[in-house]
Amino acid sequence: MNGQCNNVTQTVQPYMLPGNQHIPQLSMFGGQMMQGMMPVPMMMVPSAMVAPTNGFGYFAMSSAATLSPNSNLSKAADKVNRELFVGNTPSDISEAVLVNFLNGAMERVRLCETGRKPIIKCRLSAKYAFIECETVEDTNRALNLNGICFRGVSLRVSRPSKYAGLKTSYKTWQELTGQHLRSPPIPESVMSDNNKVNLELFIGNTTPEMTEAGLVNFLGKAMEQVELTEGPGNPIVSCQMNDKFAFVKFRSASEASAALNLNNIPFMGLHLRVNRPSKYAGPAVACENWEEVLSKYMARKLTSASKVEVNKPKRTRIVQLKNMLTMDDLESDEDYREVMDETREECSEFGDLKKIVIPRRGVGATKIFLEYETTEDAAKAINALEGRTFDGRTIDAAYMDEEKYFNCDYSG
Repeated sequence: MNGQCNNVTQTVQPYMLPGNQHIPQLSMFGGQMMQGMMPVPMMMVPSAMVAPTNGFGYFAMSSAATLSPNSNLSKAADKVNRELFVGNTPSDISEAVLVNFLNGAMERVRLCETGRKPIIKCRLSAKYAFIECETVEDTNRALNLNGICFRGVSLRVSRPSKYAGLKTSYKTWQELTGQHLRSPPIPESVMSDNNKVNLELFIGNTTPEMTEAGLVNFLGKAMEQVELTEGPGNPIVSCQMNDKFAFVKFRSASEASAALNLNNIPFMGLHLRVNRPSKYAGPAVACENWEEVLSKYMARKLTSASKVEVNKPKRTRIVQLKNMLTMDDLESDEDYREVMDETREECSEFGDLKKIVIPRRGVGATKIFLEYETTEDAAKAINALEGRTFDGRTIDAAYMDEEKYFNCDYSG
């Protein structure tokens, strides 16, 4: 080493956003490097100890390498420097969900290297949380998360009250990414669908291998899957692609707003960025990232499925048909025999039909009861007959309790 030392400084590479916006360069302490500003002096590190950069302008250094040689900070004080307060957190989240979301946000805007998790711990309360970062530099950069939208609310990210260190400059999440601050959704009466900019969205992180038809089909199917559309069919009407980005146009402004929830959706090995175009000047509509939207959708589906399973009727060998006959169809013996014969011929196609019961009077009058050999045969009959139209009437097909059937109780 010959006693030679190098001064180590590091900056974040510029990051291009829609509309040729840049994320400003950040110093080692998370602040913006203003023109004419001298780099923050760091401790002298022998050149042999300097790790190579990783392509993002970051050095693979431990937090200890940034401390002055004369620093006497205790471990407790160092922990305070690596902590941040996160306010306005939803009450129904877990520590892991919050940490994963914030780590993902930092990675997406290159506040950390790809695959790295700078936030390592979280203490969650009812309305706020404290997060701990791996290094002081990570903590300074994480301040730029202030104002980020999470589950429909804007998080407040700031230093804890016991922090007594130097004040570091940072930007809000909206300033950093060019997003607008949240405000109430635009009323349909005020926003015209004829305004093209309200119908368009910017799709970033595309590749030349992606086609317009493939992108339109994928995004449209994703919106239909999680019920973000307002009507049948693909809500995307056109697409213009470039090598690294695309613009998609929707059939309505409200569906364009709903599609903002597709942000960060994985497609062909990459995560697409879905934002308003740079020329959009209207207020922002509350939205979430794809991971959150899909997670909530799956939770709703699982809940609905469990309710359906609980209320699902027991499979039996008896099928009850309603709304197929009228009293006039059973008035004469000839008509009654004709109905019995036609029913036997039709319903024998679904399996081994043992018996048909059609009460002509009383509680079960006009109902048809089919007794099959197996429950599988009964299921085939229900699947085929339910919802079918007969003489202008819609047939109601369902299982019937076998005990009631054999006791000639045709009520229900």
